[in-house]
Formats: sequence, structure tokens, C-alpha cells
Amino acid sequence: MKFDNNKTALLIIDLQNDNLTKRGKFENSGAVEHAEKQNVVEHIKAIAEKARVVGVPVFHNLFVVEKGAKGIGDRAPIFRSIAETESIVRGTWGAAPVDGVEPKEGDFVIEKSRMSAFNGTQLDTLLRGLGVETIIVTGVWTNMAVEHTCRDGADHGYNVVIATDGTSTINEEWQEAALNYAMNNIATKMTTEEIIENM
Repeated sequence: MKFDNNKTALLIIDLQNDNLTKRGKFENSGAVEHAEKQNVVEHIKAIAEKARVVGVPVFHNLFVVEKGAKGIGDRAPIFRSIAETESIVRGTWGAAPVDGVEPKEGDFVIEKSRMSAFNGTQLDTLLRGLGVETIIVTGVWTNMAVEHTCRDGADHGYNVVIATDGTSTINEEWQEAALNYAMNNIATKMTTEEIIENM
């Protein structure tokens, strides 16, 4: 698949310290090991660098909560977990982007409090304003935030591309389930190398 760089955007989902860095709140979930196995930070960094060179806008989609996780609710287990671990709290190291993929001048930064980057944010408005038709989705968690974003992207009418080695979760089983079942009718699957070559 060859990208039309004038109609393509890169989404970086939840690439924050608490989610995939040692000493982060979810370190014991397996997320750190799986991210390292996927080499996800370096892969996303490489895609973002190429995107900026060719004029593809880069969106950093960050899950941020207020202290005490006020307002996100506690009915879904994922939101209870965020509250209980006191993770990704605004202003903390855990909520900050991981080293190497911090927002650069000209990038977009969107805060969210739901799994999908589209839910309750201005993402769709900005993408349409930029004339974007294709979104390349990278980041964590493949079976949650990434999958939700891909599904919503497809429902909003975008061509969705998921970076198979530019995404990670807690283990290979969940990664494969997300990629090989959930994404089959939603997104085009491409490696980092393929994405970079076709920009």
C-alpha cells in the first residue's frame, strides 16, 4: 500500500511512561517486556521521523487523568485499574511521553480519558480539517486503546493501517488476538519497514 502523504496522518496512542516503561505503574503487567520484544519505541520513533520529513502530521494521543482519577468512572475494569494504580496522572512522570517519542514542534497533542483516541476529543475534526483519509495507528495497548481507535477510525470512514511491530500490549497472545482476529476486517496490517518504505 502506497500512502498519499497529503492525506495521511500518524497516530501515536498512549505511549506514556506508566504504560510501558520500567518503574511505570503497569510494569508488572508484562507490558514492559512485550514493548521491548516488539522494539515498539524505536519503531514508532522511526515512523514519526519519516512522517515529519514527508509532511505527514503526527498526533500524540495521551490518556491523562486528574489526581484520584476523577470523572473517568469505575464501572469498567480498565478504568478501575487506572484509579487503583494511580497511573497516568496529569503532571506526573508516568503520564509523560516516553523518551524518544516526545512531541516535536508541529506535532498535535490530544488528551483523552477513554480508550479510543476519537472518543470525546477533537481528533476527527482536526483530521478532516487536514484532509486526512488514511490513519496509521501505533502505540499501546494493542488489544484495548489501539484496537478501539482502529475500530472508531474505520467507523468514521478512514482507511486504517495498524503497525504490527509498532504496537504492543502485555504479551504475545493478546497481540496476536488483536492483530489476527480483531483487525482482520478493520485495518490493513503493515510492519514499520513497510510503512516507512511506502511514505
